[in-house]
Amino acid sequence: GSAKPYPAPYEPAEYPDSLTPVFLNHVGRHGARFLSSPKTSVDLARKLQSADSAGVLSPLGKELLGLVKRVIEVSHNRWGALDSLGMAEQRGIASRMFRAYPGLFTEGKVYALSSYAPRCVMSMYEFTHQLDRLNNNVEIYTSAGRQNSPLMRPFDVVKDYIEWTGSKQWEAPYNMFFDTTAPAGPARRLVTDSGALDNHAAQELSWNEYKVLAGLPAMGIQVDYSKYFTVEEMNALWACENLGHYLRRTATTLSVEPALIASDLLLNLINSTDAAIDGRGTSDVELRFGHAETLMPLLSLMRLKGCYYMTNYFDTVALHWRDFDVVPMAANLQMVLFKTGAGKYYVRFDLNERPVPLLPGSDVVYLPWKQAREYLMRCLPLHLQI
Repeated sequence: GSAKPYPAPYEPAEYPDSLTPVFLNHVGRHGARFLSSPKTSVDLARKLQSADSAGVLSPLGKELLGLVKRVIEVSHNRWGALDSLGMAEQRGIASRMFRAYPGLFTEGKVYALSSYAPRCVMSMYEFTHQLDRLNNNVEIYTSAGRQNSPLMRPFDVVKDYIEWTGSKQWEAPYNMFFDTTAPAGPARRLVTDSGALDNHAAQELSWNEYKVLAGLPAMGIQVDYSKYFTVEEMNALWACENLGHYLRRTATTLSVEPALIASDLLLNLINSTDAAIDGRGTSDVELRFGHAETLMPLLSLMRLKGCYYMTNYFDTVALHWRDFDVVPMAANLQMVLFKTGAGKYYVRFDLNERPVPLLPGSDVVYLPWKQAREYLMRCLPLHLQI
């Protein structure tokens, strides 16, 4: 799922010799981290400990209890913190960016901002530190704090979205899907008494088991999933998590509010590109570090391929919108502005460092900025289409 470590490309994407990169916008998620909070791990440990005290915990359950205790111990005072893998992910992205566009960094200026979350701040510093190691002539300016929340944490500050989430419109379709999809089998293999868990309790325990184990590779802890799940069971549990992200963080037939929270961020990307073209810009590279919940709305608002899907049949979502493709750890969107010898500007959009077409139904990845800009402006709500 979205805890998947970053699928780094072997090399940066190449571009034609006729194009010269002149500006780059980057919006990234923090890198791999420890589990975001102790809640699920502690709940799972308590339930397993209770079954053990009742004498109904299976050998597999005892093994899982030991693993969860280890996770809690390792994560003490580190819940949600960027780990060594996450640091390496950010350094890798920075290195490939530097290799791909060295002209932007030779005597360039880099402006970076991040969410106030420590893992995002640390991601920004790992990224910019790597750029400085590669060329200490580059000027780097960084900003972190709640003043950046309208761009990096709009889900915390956009009132319409906060009201929408409070209405819980997404819960009914999600709960229906969970009730009919989440398997009880993984939990039942953790106990020796079939009567110890009713079906719903078993589904919930299987869900907690999945949530903890799915996050371990991002912490550098390898786990043999086949001990705990069949492929079908793990896929079903992932599909539940995936649907929750989709319903709450993207435009759907329920509401477009989850995508609209990224409007200010998209407008910022448009305006900063305009400024770079007309000479008003003050930097050659602009970096932004946020969350999966920052990128999912933005990519949906832009209607990028694989990031936007409209349906009334929510059981089809997993076939068309996959969180591990959209927002793995350190996920990022890069807008690279190029200039031709004749003075024309083109732009390319890279999702997780792989070029993607911007326009629906098109395979073209290099677009005249004017055409790309017109499309992006149409993605914004009317009051911002200026």
